[in-house]
Amino acid sequence: MKGKILVTGGVGYIGSHTTVELQNAGFEVVIVDNLSNSNENVLDGIEKISGVRPAFEKVDCTDMAGMTQVFDKYPGIKGIIHFAASKAVGESVEKPLMYYRNNIDSLLNLLELMPKYNVEGIVFSSSCTVYGQPDKLPVDESAPIQPALSPYGNTKQINEEIIRDAIHAQAPYKSIILRYFNPIGAHTSAEIGELPNGVPQNLLPFLTQTAMGIRKELSVYGDDYNTPDGSCIRDYINVVDLSKAHVIAIERMLNNVSDAKLEYFNLGTGNGVSVLGLIKTFEEATGVKVPYKIVGRREGDIEQIWADPRYANEVLGWTAKETLDDTVRSAWAWQLKLRERGIM
Repeated sequence: MKGKILVTGGVGYIGSHTTVELQNAGFEVVIVDNLSNSNENVLDGIEKISGVRPAFEKVDCTDMAGMTQVFDKYPGIKGIIHFAASKAVGESVEKPLMYYRNNIDSLLNLLELMPKYNVEGIVFSSSCTVYGQPDKLPVDESAPIQPALSPYGNTKQINEEIIRDAIHAQAPYKSIILRYFNPIGAHTSAEIGELPNGVPQNLLPFLTQTAMGIRKELSVYGDDYNTPDGSCIRDYINVVDLSKAHVIAIERMLNNVSDAKLEYFNLGTGNGVSVLGLIKTFEEATGVKVPYKIVGRREGDIEQIWADPRYANEVLGWTAKETLDDTVRSAWAWQLKLRERGIM
């Protein structure tokens, strides 16, 4: 084994795929998740794919006593990948205090515990939302941090600042901050994928549920933006590609590949695709129609953003490889598997 890694939010969407990739790479994984937006049955899918069932503890990262017990129970944790967070832009506008409490307290607890248990590094799950509406596209790591357009985005900015300040104060660990663009898709095995509790807050699971007939129609928030078809543009990255970047980041820290105590990387494809364009791609790739309607703009949404991933490509040796067609097909295969299991 290469070492023991704590994955917070590890039965969630990105966390479960990253756990698979970590285990395939020879790491031992301990998952902490409060199951607020996930399901413990995901562990079965992780085990089917990787052949290993990770250790699991149902604990909320904002619970300091509970997290201390996790570190006591699993000595020798070398690194942390911190996914656990509330993540819906629209919901954060409606429930800002919940977002600040959950997203900030969870990180503070981890950073306070890391030196006590000799944890060498933390990979932080950040977001392109820290760039706001960028002045120029595509967005590289030198782009200025803009005022956040939502409480969700603000929690990511604040957490990045907390990590930066802790390391500036000579914290005895490293950190790599990964700024994601828009993760979509599912594992090619269709054993794990995106399965939010309740009504999906993200576009693709709502789209696949609409295509399945679970939802009446998909709402497209605005067709009057300054984009070719009037809908918002995003950089949609395959979740497995994204997960592999976390393994590289962990290995980079633990193997001291770089002397830098803090590094930032944008993870995206470099291609901007509109919401209406994604719907069209899904319909053409799967042959399934998606009923949708145009509604008003949603507060907190950025008009258009996509990555310049060259720094991650060159420094990490990581590249997004999956095509958008294959990615939306994987999401549909996952939806079909959920129907087959009688889940959705």
